Amino acid sequence: MSCRPRAVPLRPEVAAVVLAAGRSTRMGAFKPLLPFGGAATVLDHVVGRLRAAGIDRIHVVVGHKADETTKAAARLGAVAVRNPDVDRGMFSSVQVGIGSLPIGVAGCLLLPVDIPLLRATTLARIAAAAVETGAAILHPAFRGVRGHPPFIAAALFDTIGRADPGGSLRGVLEAHEAARPSAVRELVVFDRGSLRDMDHPADYRCLVAALAHDRAPDPEECEAMLDAAATGASVRAHGRAVAALAVTLAERLVAAGLRLDVDLVRAGALVHDIAKGRDHHAETGAAMLRAFGFPEVARIVARHMEIAFDGETLDEAVIVHLADKLVAGERRVTLAERFAPGLARFRDDPAAIAGARRRLATAEAILDAVVLRLGGRRGSAAAMRPPAVAARRATGRAAP
Repeated sequence: MSCRPRAVPLRPEVAAVVLAAGRSTRMGAFKPLLPFGGAATVLDHVVGRLRAAGIDRIHVVVGHKADETTKAAARLGAVAVRNPDVDRGMFSSVQVGIGSLPIGVAGCLLLPVDIPLLRATTLARIAAAAVETGAAILHPAFRGVRGHPPFIAAALFDTIGRADPGGSLRGVLEAHEAARPSAVRELVVFDRGSLRDMDHPADYRCLVAALAHDRAPDPEECEAMLDAAATGASVRAHGRAVAALAVTLAERLVAAGLRLDVDLVRAGALVHDIAKGRDHHAETGAAMLRAFGFPEVARIVARHMEIAFDGETLDEAVIVHLADKLVAGERRVTLAERFAPGLARFRDDPAAIAGARRRLATAEAILDAVVLRLGGRRGSAAAMRPPAVAARRATGRAAP
């Protein structure tokens, strides 16, 4: 009997083709080499996101300003592929890029360089779903709208290569879908970046501004996740009320010198009850959010019911935990009011009432720490009332 270990089959490789050959006439500046956030250029950012998604083989199609873009691609470890007929249109770049990929790849993600805000977790989900489903074509879809980047299986490369360069990729993909609808899949994604391009200077400025906030899902992305989980209207309304309070608390604490990601606080509060009504809903909701590509939000959701508090560390999860305990339904309440029903319900269950009292003590300790950080006194009467903050962020005024 052989004692040699069995070979483990390698996962089929998914490549990426980045389209960066156009003249950027509407922008008035060459889009791939524009500065973009912390990355040196838009191209740096796109390639960096693909790398973070686990995609190693990246081919960049160059044309206009080919020498400069080729140098930039080489610096990033990507393969530059020149399109000599860039003025024939984007489809000619698609053909050149796909035609440059080696035999053996499972397929590729096809991404125009001017759609730079896709998160790495989204790109990884698309690549994984393409391999797992065996789809010939896989479209990411945000709230029912197909976006970028589509996955195209290697089996379609020859068809695309033989098509009229004056045609369009959409035409080829739609023809294939009409002939073999079962070979085409959609993957629900929770990333508005799949739909956001930048053709004009105003678009570019908007995307640069949005980049600073893409660590956490925005409210529309949170709604998309709640849709996917079939979360009820009353639960969503509670989430919005908790988010309004949590954001106001977080902003005041930031103004007092505490480091907090307010966007992460907002997102965690909006979706904290995404799995409400299911067994172990905090853990179940956290598992959903990890699968959706938001591990940091998942950590907040996992701790919104029970949380360990050391008496002083106020992080995003702690703030959401406290805000949830100060809101019943959509109504602001005191901690005493929030916990009174549970303490009454569990009065004949020693273990359950001990747990409720422990959670109340933790919430009181967190509230006390918040009051101290905002300049109050430990054990003051203010610590036993809802914090004097606005119930709605939009008012901009402190609550009486």
